[in-house]
Amino acid sequence: MIVGRSSDWFDGLSGATPGKRFHYHRTARDLPCVTAQLRSRLTSLVETPRLFSMSTRLRVVHNLSAAFLAGEWTLAGLVQRGGLACGKRERWIRALARRVLKEFPDFDVERSAELARFINGDKGFLRAWTNNSQRGHVPLRQLFWSNPVMRRAAGVPASWELPALTTPGALAAWLGLDPPHLDWFADCRGREAYARHEPLRHYTYQWRAKPSGRARLLEKPKQRLRAIQRRILHEILDRVPPHEAVHGYRRGRSIVTAVAPHSGRRIVLHFDLRDFFPSVRRSRVHALFAALGYPAPVARLLTGLCTNVVPEDIWRVAPESMRHLLRSPHLPQGVPTSPALANLCANSLDRRLAALARAVGANYTRYADDLTFSGDHDLERSARRFQVQVCILALEEGFEVQTRKSRFMRQGVRQQVGGIVLNQHPNLARNEYDRLKAVLFNCIRFGPDSQNREQHGDFRAHLGGRVAYAAFINPARGQRLRSLFERITWAE
Repeated sequence: MIVGRSSDWFDGLSGATPGKRFHYHRTARDLPCVTAQLRSRLTSLVETPRLFSMSTRLRVVHNLSAAFLAGEWTLAGLVQRGGLACGKRERWIRALARRVLKEFPDFDVERSAELARFINGDKGFLRAWTNNSQRGHVPLRQLFWSNPVMRRAAGVPASWELPALTTPGALAAWLGLDPPHLDWFADCRGREAYARHEPLRHYTYQWRAKPSGRARLLEKPKQRLRAIQRRILHEILDRVPPHEAVHGYRRGRSIVTAVAPHSGRRIVLHFDLRDFFPSVRRSRVHALFAALGYPAPVARLLTGLCTNVVPEDIWRVAPESMRHLLRSPHLPQGVPTSPALANLCANSLDRRLAALARAVGANYTRYADDLTFSGDHDLERSARRFQVQVCILALEEGFEVQTRKSRFMRQGVRQQVGGIVLNQHPNLARNEYDRLKAVLFNCIRFGPDSQNREQHGDFRAHLGGRVAYAAFINPARGQRLRSLFERITWAE
């Protein structure tokens, strides 16, 4: 617990080193939160009495809360430390201490924010504050500073084994960095957006064409930042489970598990989210780390390490619809942490869509940005209204559905999602199977070089991967394809 003199209490809050007494000597004119000019002890007015600002009262409240939590949880202890914090043992402090002990009978330092809210709403404290402010007296003598703690929610989140990183210094030590380097990599000030030269940037940028004709921007972190992000992924994000409907970027799940619940259903609906990763804003990522229990300064740095702002010379060539996403802090596509963060930040969307599906007896799964629903007569009758509700929920959660790519697949047509046919059971499309089988047969007859029309560097590995994928979807067909693959004569 840190204490300091009243004349320097604002400096202590704004960046003094924990564990040291403060020795700055500021005049009352230097305190931006006090609206009247005060004497050095902040006890009497120099000018006309004036009410103090709300921020001044909140700082007094938090200081009083920290003082109560700084020692023995008894009436005498609370009165003593409250007197030190406020300058003298006024009668209202003892009455407030009694009410605090009644409301919080057990000591718990993790409830400091809840204690501060109780004090700020206490009628006795508010009456004392009004009297003191009218007399020009700020009830502040010594600054008490509570050590930050992890504040995870009760229940299942409490069982997640996350590293206890309560200060920026602890985060820097955990990552093997010193504080200046941590600040540089986190880039909370958005320097990346103004870095004109590539060596000063943390990312390299590459545009890739999509099959639809639009462009996708890959934001690839450089080696040191990528190593930092991988540690955050493996030791923090991988330990937090996403919603049960999520199958993409999740260990033990795949495209096959994502489509399996929809096989043999009367109707299958498929929707696609536009610009999935850039749509996740920095504020949502910060809220996620805060919900995991990390104090605000640590959550801010973790957020900076996992988000990015694209420089102007890169986003200027982007399509008009993407520019506002790329020039704002967002999840970059191509970063190790982005898939896990996107899944966790979309948890609210997944919960609402799953509830919407249950209302019509439908199944719901999400594989990255692909939303799939399937059901029977109830979903078939309300399919168009259901689509409208999905679009509304996505917009409310910060995403957008590409309505042009939405598909309604009844049993009379091929129900295909992610390249897998679902009409009876998950299966490889017939034309894909026949094409692969023909390539394998021609490799046996004419040699593999005759079929390597796309000039793959390792055609054997490429063809073996296609066979393994077919076997993954349909083991029986995959076994027949593998027997053909093993008959191919490969040049040494």
